[in-house]
Amino acid sequence: MLPVEDIDAARTRLRGVLRPTPVFASESLARRCGRPVLLKPEHRQRTGSFKVRGAYNRIAQLPPTTTGVAAASAGNHAQGVAYAAARVGLPALIVMPESAALPKVAATQAYGAEVRLHGDSLEDAIALAQALAEEQGLVFIPPFDHPAVVAGQGTVGLELAEEAAEAEVVLVPAGGGGLLGGTAAALASRSPTTTVVGVQAAGAPSLVASLAAGRPVQLDQVATVADGIAVKGPSTLTLELVRRYVAEVVTVEEEEIAEALLLLLERTKQVVEPSGAVGLAALLAGKVPGAGPACVVLSGGNVDPLVLSKLVDHGLSAAGRYLVVRVRVTDRPGGLAALTAELAQLRVNVLSVEHHRAGLALPVDQVEVLLTLETRGPEHARAVLASLQAAGFSPQEVSPTP
Repeated sequence: MLPVEDIDAARTRLRGVLRPTPVFASESLARRCGRPVLLKPEHRQRTGSFKVRGAYNRIAQLPPTTTGVAAASAGNHAQGVAYAAARVGLPALIVMPESAALPKVAATQAYGAEVRLHGDSLEDAIALAQALAEEQGLVFIPPFDHPAVVAGQGTVGLELAEEAAEAEVVLVPAGGGGLLGGTAAALASRSPTTTVVGVQAAGAPSLVASLAAGRPVQLDQVATVADGIAVKGPSTLTLELVRRYVAEVVTVEEEEIAEALLLLLERTKQVVEPSGAVGLAALLAGKVPGAGPACVVLSGGNVDPLVLSKLVDHGLSAAGRYLVVRVRVTDRPGGLAALTAELAQLRVNVLSVEHHRAGLALPVDQVEVLLTLETRGPEHARAVLASLQAAGFSPQEVSPTP
């Protein structure tokens, strides 16, 4: 289906195009996961993701008579195609969903591509891009449904066979399955004892559904913050590669993705997008058994700063670093001061304080205070609740700690 010779040829073709992304170990993640953890930083790749591998491998093989290329993407494939097309001197027309992150749109344009925004989903954008390609005589470059694209993505597997030969398992983010299928095919040839596990967002489990059905399944809708893998369905090619070479495909929840992204930022100083963090999310959530070295592919780092700030807040909440409580205090001078003095002794940072009186069944001499507190984690949060209770404040937690 995908001869390793094709992946080898893609690697030769990509020499001088790719930026080296050598695997490195993380001791802090190893302590959290209870096993050695290796990271493949494809978010440091040119254009900010692995996508340039497949895009360039396909475009570099087009005949000299080609007048231009077209593609559709939420961001990463768009940038990969735009960069590859510019590198070989071809114009590129990229259709992106109207919801595409502005930094991804701007980056695609900066590589010289013409960008059109259309539709609510990737599938809408693909339909228009294919129509425009036919109308204008352009070659459509699919995000995953082409052997040359998948062979390009498979060069990640060739590198892993050399850089992470000790890995017991490799975790690969999966949307349409191009990176997963290509990587798994390469490892099956060069490192057959390595297990490959695909990871999808629970809100976009197209490969999971397709494997269960035994055929490519198109989901009615997908809903995940991990827009890089928010794909409604795989192709026949990628599904067969996954079925043949991948041990398992697991899913992770949004909270698990956010917590993994935060941990990568805090502990390893790696800024990745949500889809790039799903492999670590699966590892942290205990969804990948074993104690041997685990290698996580960080597939991309093109994240909108506004989205990143929301994800950091969400990750802090998921990690039990925020505590929201309701407390009743006396409505007279010194009432709130007594509460904040108690919090100061507990070494808690107060992020916000809201007073509520109207519409509540409170005694006339009391007021309800809603506090958002920053803690050191779930254990500290529980200690804070216990101490406030012992001090007579009777706190009510708004968002339970894990």
